[in-house]
Amino acid sequence: MKDGFQQLQERLNLTFRNSALLKQAFTHASYVNEQRGARIADNERLEFLGDAVLQLTVSEYLFRLYPDSPEGELTRLRASIVCEPSLVRFAEALEFGKVVLLGKGEEQTGGRSRPSLLADAFEAFLGALYLDQGLDVVRSFLERHMFPALPRDGQAPLKDYKTELQEKVQQLSMGALDYRIVEEKGPAHDREFVAVVGIGKQQLGKGVGRSKKEAEQQAASEALNAFAKQ
Repeated sequence: MKDGFQQLQERLNLTFRNSALLKQAFTHASYVNEQRGARIADNERLEFLGDAVLQLTVSEYLFRLYPDSPEGELTRLRASIVCEPSLVRFAEALEFGKVVLLGKGEEQTGGRSRPSLLADAFEAFLGALYLDQGLDVVRSFLERHMFPALPRDGQAPLKDYKTELQEKVQQLSMGALDYRIVEEKGPAHDREFVAVVGIGKQQLGKGVGRSKKEAEQQAASEALNAFAKQ
């Protein structure tokens, strides 16, 4: 029977030369902590590398796609692509959550669908692919699985959940939205923020992100999902 990593490679039409790199890309720190004595590395270093690779390839894509756009506009577009909500969407579409190796505690608390974990896995995968096969293969992968879903001239920008939520509450005459950072977790180099959005004492949504803006976007997204279910 094929394991999850073999199935993933077949789905993506990729074959890793170094299968250990692929496995490491999906190895969460919680899994490593439970494997006492085993020489297993988590995906944090690969995530660091993958973030840089993604920044470069997206920058190159936008530079070529918008030859007349100024630096500030390109920076804004890149930030809307290389952010947690965007990366989570692509990780979910590729079913990366199914193959992540988690510790039992992380598994039981819903880690497999946690946005920050999925975004990290996406970047770690790109880091592993870069080390295994080089930048051209990473670029080809993104051209198949990411770039076609990004906005072009005349199209709407990537989803801005905060603006969408603002428009929703204005339509319903609910009052002014208030975003608050209620928790900061992790070391300084790997910070994680927890944000809530509400009106008065009513909490509408909660989100987690690697920046305050990402956490607020996630909170707005959760609030919109709650409205959709009503």
